[in-house]
Amino acid sequence: MVRTILDSSNASFDWIDISEPTLEDFETLRIKYQLHEASIKDCLQVGQLPKIEEFENYHFLIIRSIPSRFDNFSDTLTEITERISIFFSDKFVITVHRGNIGYLEKLVDNFPFSKLNSSKLFINHLTSEALKTFENLVINKLNTQLDSYEEMVFLNRRKKDFLRQLYYIKRQIDLIRIILTLYKDIVDFFHLSAFKNIYTQDLKDIYARSSTLYRNISENTAQLLSVYFNIESNHTNDIMRTLTIISVFFMPLTFIVGVYGMNFKNMPELEWYYGYPAIMIAMAVLAVLIYYWFKKRRWL
Repeated sequence: MVRTILDSSNASFDWIDISEPTLEDFETLRIKYQLHEASIKDCLQVGQLPKIEEFENYHFLIIRSIPSRFDNFSDTLTEITERISIFFSDKFVITVHRGNIGYLEKLVDNFPFSKLNSSKLFINHLTSEALKTFENLVINKLNTQLDSYEEMVFLNRRKKDFLRQLYYIKRQIDLIRIILTLYKDIVDFFHLSAFKNIYTQDLKDIYARSSTLYRNISENTAQLLSVYFNIESNHTNDIMRTLTIISVFFMPLTFIVGVYGMNFKNMPELEWYYGYPAIMIAMAVLAVLIYYWFKKRRWL
């Protein structure tokens, strides 16, 4: 669906928004604004990563943001991010997207003419809003989830699907870090260009803050996984240590029982009246000696 949000009669540039795009939606716009077929093709393809390209009479930009809701077990680009493709020059802006983009719809409903009085400021604002969604995800969701998983690890409140949930968080963070890395070219384009101002500085600050947050949370996730496996390994070692100690107690006792269970004729102890209690006492003394030896070496 193609809709005109702004036109040059009441603003300094045309703003056309296309939702659920098809090739037919670009027929008139391609001729009017001289759009290149390559950028239109990129716009219609699914799964494109953030980038900025320069054409003869316009720039083509792809930005990605985090949707307000997505499934905890999502780990693909299209599941955990939403995309806006943008054609822009001094005279026009064309935004293309699938589904409802929250921060874009807010601008549609209440466009701030006083602040965004040029197309480049408008694109800078859109990019800033997209980056803010990454920051909000860390603050409102990922930090809380990781805190609860830390409690599971350190307080031994383990759940069956703990590792599965943590795996998907790690996948989400890794994917978002890739996206943020690709945002650098976009941020540099605005910050280093001739129209550099306080708004482009804000964009750079948001990008730096988001990158730092995701670098830290990525390290925390890796450390949490490492701590979890170390605790599980130590728990397994404790179990094996206990079983080994038990086996050491019973090995000599089993040996004694095995010897006197052979029933050879020339074994005088078999006919000895005090044979049975003597062997039982000997086994008890041996067990006490083993216990004392373990205690002395601090293995118990």
